[in-house]
Amino acid sequence: MKIARVIGSVVNTVKTDSLEGHKLLWVEPVDGEGRRSEPAVLAVDAAQAGLGDYVLLCQEGKSARLLMDSSTAPVEAVIVGVIDHLELQGKIVTLPRRDEEVS
Repeated sequence: MKIARVIGSVVNTVKTDSLEGHKLLWVEPVDGEGRRSEPAVLAVDAAQAGLGDYVLLCQEGKSARLLMDSSTAPVEAVIVGVIDHLELQGKIVTLPRRDEEVS
C-alpha cells in the first residue's frame, strides 16, 4: 500500500461493463511530507474519496478486483481508505492541504 493524493477524476460514458458504477480517480503517490514520489495513476475509488484527499492506494490487481467483486475487471489500483493524519515516530504529521504547494 502507498499514500497518494487525489488530483483529479475521470468521467467516461463508454467503458467495460466491469467498471460500471465505479468512480475513477487520478491519484499521485506521495511521501510522508506530501511530495510527489511517483507518477500519477488511475484508481478505482472504493472509499468515497474526493479531490485533494490523501488516500491509501493499493496497486495490486488481484486486490482491486476482489474489492470490485470481479475476477475480470481491468484494474491495477484501488483506493481503500481516506487518510485523516499520519503518526511518524510518535508525532502527528499533518499533510499539506490541496491548495498548498509542495516542492
